[in-house]
Amino acid sequence: MRAKTIFICLTICFFAVYVHFKNQSQHGRRTIPQTCYTDLYRNLSICNFVCPNGTFALPGMKSCRRWLKCGAKITLMSTISRSVVKTVYLAKWEDYEVVLSVLSGKEYEEDFKQNLFMIKSLNGQYTVQLIGFCKYNILTRYYAFGNALNVNSHLRSSLRLYDNVKLRLDLCISYVSVINFLHTSPVGVRVMCDSNSLEKTLSQFLLTDDLKIVVNDLDATPEVNESQKGIVCGNRALWNSFVAPEQLWPYGDETYDPKKMPLYNEKTDIWKIPDVCNWFLGGSSEADILKYKLFNFHKSCKNRDPSQRPSAKLILKMYEKLRNDLIETKPSSTVTLL
Repeated sequence: MRAKTIFICLTICFFAVYVHFKNQSQHGRRTIPQTCYTDLYRNLSICNFVCPNGTFALPGMKSCRRWLKCGAKITLMSTISRSVVKTVYLAKWEDYEVVLSVLSGKEYEEDFKQNLFMIKSLNGQYTVQLIGFCKYNILTRYYAFGNALNVNSHLRSSLRLYDNVKLRLDLCISYVSVINFLHTSPVGVRVMCDSNSLEKTLSQFLLTDDLKIVVNDLDATPEVNESQKGIVCGNRALWNSFVAPEQLWPYGDETYDPKKMPLYNEKTDIWKIPDVCNWFLGGSSEADILKYKLFNFHKSCKNRDPSQRPSAKLILKMYEKLRNDLIETKPSSTVTLL
């Protein structure tokens, strides 16, 4: 009887061990989700892993890897840009072209750290892809099309076969998707402060290989929290018509003092959306029709009362509805003006 009991116990133990290792094996083989797209730069279809935060995968990699740390072998190739905050290099890691951002001066260390904090916190489809970091160095994915300022030159040359009003509206949708994400981010409501002109705004965003928009520079994205009731962008007076009215110094010839400046919130980003989208749409006759359709809605984005402006989420819905209308309209049909 005792031998029988021992046999049963051993059988149960062996079965438990078998189940454990089987589950471990299945866990190890768990499928990592992928996203597939058309790489317009190389003119081929690409599938890439969607990796959990803290890891990354570049096209062609067979698994996700942890963010690179100090000691990774990086070869500098050329200088992309220089600013007071950072110097940006085109570099090489293994067989991949990557971008290395290096702090320019210790006086801007906090800005540099803020950029890294935001990229790490928001890492995903709306932000530049983080590959690694070490002290005053940030390594990110290289996007061959460059920043959003380049889109028209690409669409007039290498991408001219893809140039149509639907693609241009998709750029508006992609841009507003990023703004909506920043306004509802897991690290609070964030405002794009480095956006004092159209050119400056567009330079903060990169074009992906399938011509989507991702935000690249996040060092000036303060949080609008309930206790402070608002933010002020920078320590200098703003003056041009691109910025929202509430961002302008309201006290005439009096010397600018940021401490006296009335606070504002994320609705400053909403004010700028029509100008950005109209730039993406371009000047074709089809684009003019879309601008006409959007005129009254864009006018609401320019309401001098920030509280009366629509949210980024509502703008996104409007753009997507217009996109669906374009898809449903036959190419030969005449678009009726509203």
